[in-house]
Amino acid sequence: MGLYFTICVTQRSNFTLLAGIYKKNAIPFNTVALGRGTASSELLNMIGLDDTEKVICFSVMTDSIWKSVKKSLQKDLQIDLPGAGMAFTVPMAAVGGKTALRVLTHNTDFTRGDESALKDTEYELIIAVCEQGYSQKVMEAAKKGGAGGGTVIRARGTGVHSAEQFLGITLTGEKDMIFIVSRSAGKAAIMESIVKEAGPETRAKAVAFSLPVTDTAGLRLLEPEE
Repeated sequence: MGLYFTICVTQRSNFTLLAGIYKKNAIPFNTVALGRGTASSELLNMIGLDDTEKVICFSVMTDSIWKSVKKSLQKDLQIDLPGAGMAFTVPMAAVGGKTALRVLTHNTDFTRGDESALKDTEYELIIAVCEQGYSQKVMEAAKKGGAGGGTVIRARGTGVHSAEQFLGITLTGEKDMIFIVSRSAGKAAIMESIVKEAGPETRAKAVAFSLPVTDTAGLRLLEPEE
């Protein structure tokens, strides 16, 4: 589609700088969660990292925006140095509805292309971002569409106008992120149900999109009998 789901992990102390980079590049859609590194102390010492609190920023970017952000991460955040963090992108497969697409690409020069080049994947990861407290509503809608279950992460959302106010001051609102793995053939029904029952026009204000999954383990009930 020409859209990428981008994940950036850095130390919480670096996040003001990261927010500035994202604001400069006018990224319209971000959600933020806190985490902590879990590598062994020997590995951390070897690569110059520590187990301090991390911040994880989930964003949606076009290819051109990512190229600009990558340069800024390398130059300003010095993300290539040990301990500074990491960032990576995953091509998006589909977006649930025109309203969601406008939310994800507001004020960009995005031109929609074909679905992800990874067209032959058997499974996809559906990600729905909704107002906090409505994750159950989203999951109920997803199950109506055929989903088996999901995982919820609490996060905070921001737009470009409040990027400098992440973590501890004023935010645009707390969010729930719901992760659902489904068969690619069943993805459309699940996303359509989420949009209908809990989409941007409802109180849940859920935005849903999907990412290609190249392989899985632990989904035996979804897999055909061998």
